[in-house]
Amino acid sequence: MQVDALDHVIKNAIDVMVSSKYQIFEICESVRTERASLITELESVINDAKTTIEKVDHYELEYRRARVRLTEVSRDFKRFTEHDIQVAYEFATQMQTQLAMCREKEIYLKARRDDLQKRIKNVDKQLERAESVVSQVNVVLEYLSGDLNQVTRLLESAKNRQLLGLKIILAQEEERKRIAREIHDGLAQTMANVVLRTEIAERMLSKQAYNSVKDELVDLKGQVRGGIEEVRKIIFNLRPMALDDLGLIPALRKFVQDYEEKTRISTKFEVIGKEGRLPSGMEVAIYRLVQEAFSNVLKHAQASHVTLEVTFQQQMVKIVISDNGVGFVVDNIDKKIEKGSHYGLMGMRERVELLEGRMEFQSTLGAGTKVSLLIPIKLKSKEE
Repeated sequence: MQVDALDHVIKNAIDVMVSSKYQIFEICESVRTERASLITELESVINDAKTTIEKVDHYELEYRRARVRLTEVSRDFKRFTEHDIQVAYEFATQMQTQLAMCREKEIYLKARRDDLQKRIKNVDKQLERAESVVSQVNVVLEYLSGDLNQVTRLLESAKNRQLLGLKIILAQEEERKRIAREIHDGLAQTMANVVLRTEIAERMLSKQAYNSVKDELVDLKGQVRGGIEEVRKIIFNLRPMALDDLGLIPALRKFVQDYEEKTRISTKFEVIGKEGRLPSGMEVAIYRLVQEAFSNVLKHAQASHVTLEVTFQQQMVKIVISDNGVGFVVDNIDKKIEKGSHYGLMGMRERVELLEGRMEFQSTLGAGTKVSLLIPIKLKSKEE
């Protein structure tokens, strides 16, 4: 019955995630293809419109000159013959016809440009739909996180409980990497295309008397570039590359440095014992635990200094996060965790329990807080 219940939980989660994955893939691919086609066509229309406007200006000038010439030869019958009048009249008529044709073409190109811009806006709405599907995936991940307690209880008597916990964490991190890739390939590329469009508009408007519109576009370009930088930050936070490439300690060292620069809270990082690589899932779990602990310090502790200490032992990794903040009553926090009202600490406890570890608090009002995480590296089976 335990295996059946676990299979049911995991199967439901996998079904929803697979369905969402294909929806995201189809929507994003369709949007990317259509958007690229529309942008290419829009650029072509804009270039044609530019050429046509130049022709309209040219024919307007020639037509005005032709009319002046026609008026001149029509008034002076002594100087000009009837043939001269006829030539002037035909030339004026020709310029008028050319001007009318160019104006019609200009009107058509402007209408086509407006239609393409509207279609691009509709494509943007499809992007919003894609983001909605991403939200569905997030709901599934929350569903998995909410069921971790049930998974832990079902596997409490199993020898490989830690292994399953690591697999669940790895699955979550793989989903994070997938979302990061999609944001990079989708939203970031879209915003880059918007910057390209604004640059094209700038070049066109620079020849016209639309200074205010040009300034607005310059401001829009700056905002979009800022958005691209923000997307890159989101991608980094979803999955720090240093964690995969260099390991836990270098990733934590960079995190602590970035944390100090961002929050202006003084930090200290110490490593005790022989540093070594851990299983990938365990490194990810420890990194997220430290991340959440530092986030709690920023939100609640009102601290000016925080210390991270990582101790490597033969069969244990000990992580201690200490701050000099306002502190709290430990019993009150334990009650809040049990009631599920403190989501950050509750998530930390769930991750630690999945790794067969322990989480301990030491805190006094006005005297700071110390959070200790004890994570076993090797687990012996009951038969041993």
